[in-house]
Amino acid sequence: MSEEALISYSNVSIWQQEQEILENINFSICPGEFVYLIGKVGSGKSTFLKSIYGELDIKDGNAMVLGYDMRTIKRKHIPALRRRIGIVFQDFQLLTDRTVKENLEFVLKATGWKNKNDIEMRISEVLEQVGMESKGYKMPNELSGGEQQRIVIARAILNKPELILADEPTGNLDVETGHRIVQLLKDICSQGSAIIMTTHNINLLSEFPGKVYKCEAHKLEEQINS
Repeated sequence: MSEEALISYSNVSIWQQEQEILENINFSICPGEFVYLIGKVGSGKSTFLKSIYGELDIKDGNAMVLGYDMRTIKRKHIPALRRRIGIVFQDFQLLTDRTVKENLEFVLKATGWKNKNDIEMRISEVLEQVGMESKGYKMPNELSGGEQQRIVIARAILNKPELILADEPTGNLDVETGHRIVQLLKDICSQGSAIIMTTHNINLLSEFPGKVYKCEAHKLEEQINS
């Protein structure tokens, strides 16, 4: 199993500003797996995600992400790593001065897409995948919260990432909309991307089963009977 793991952490400690946030983490995820991170606010869930895309340093243990050794990765290689990871933020982070389509186009161009037809085609594909094919011309403020989150997911999957990190993707949404977003992430997962999702909503775990890890007391531990 370890050869095909997209992330493999063993005995990892994660630090932020000289303070140890999480210690002795053992964690792995393979293609097509869906993993929840649960735990109180401030318990280290977002910190853990930041270590995966190179925002925070790892000082101890072995940490491999998509073939990169996160203890020794050079700054210049981090953009290449991040291009293979889709990130879904709770607060959307859409560019408010441009349309949905322009938001997506911006990401593709920033990640090296040049051909106009390829760009158009990929944008159409992801909008269709998230059920937003008719909304490309809209500005973000013309969309509901759930629609904006769908666009954020579309943005995250533009480059067909092997790994998607979703940080509280349902946090600002009503229950029904939140469920639709998790269903969408599950559908994407079933096509081969691995997904790590942080959530406060414990009800989702029974409705959309996955592996569960809990952040508590500086530890990240798998919950076997969730």
